[in-house]
Amino acid sequence: MAERALDDAGIARLVDVLVDAEALRFGDLITKSGRPTPYFVNFGQVRTGPQLAALAECYADGIEHVFSGEVDVLFGPAYKGIPLAVATSLALQRRGIDVGFSFDRKEAKDHGEGGTIVGAQPADGDRIVILEDVTTAGTSLRESLPLLRSAADVDVVGVLVGVDRLEHADEPSETALDGIGRMLGVRVAALATIEDVARRLHGRSIGDEDLARIRSHLDRYGARPA
Repeated sequence: MAERALDDAGIARLVDVLVDAEALRFGDLITKSGRPTPYFVNFGQVRTGPQLAALAECYADGIEHVFSGEVDVLFGPAYKGIPLAVATSLALQRRGIDVGFSFDRKEAKDHGEGGTIVGAQPADGDRIVILEDVTTAGTSLRESLPLLRSAADVDVVGVLVGVDRLEHADEPSETALDGIGRMLGVRVAALATIEDVARRLHGRSIGDEDLARIRSHLDRYGARPA
């Protein structure tokens, strides 16, 4: 199972950031994978310096808790992973932890330095952690692993996501995030799950009806262990 990257106090700080940024929406919505959903978590709403700095501190806490001493480079898949990797690298630097950051272009550059990866170029032996915002089907994660491993003999040690929606992808018995970990042989962790977020918001910005809709959604699309 995906590892818990934050304690209760850390989850509370994360939820405060998402609420402040208005990154949580409730209603009749559609995810990137095409599923109907009663909620949406949009990290793209984190759009000011203070908000991003606070979010990066949450990711830095998660890195220290789960991957302490095991990371050389943070990789942020385009596009929402880019500011996460940059800001988290800065947050860790303020703690005396020096890690590089990199991200991918959607299309390879055919002039100048060329290539697909920007920032710290993968080198043999690099230990890389991929940072993501929200995982539903894990599409960008599936694309990132081959990209990094084709660039050099790197060790992709893990994936850290902001919010795990706890939904299954190909295999109904496991979450998409757990499936990524199993198939690609990496550790997976989340700052919070949608259940953590909903519990923190219940009675604050969501009521019984929204909470019931989230639980009904998980009954339908959530992983169901065999």
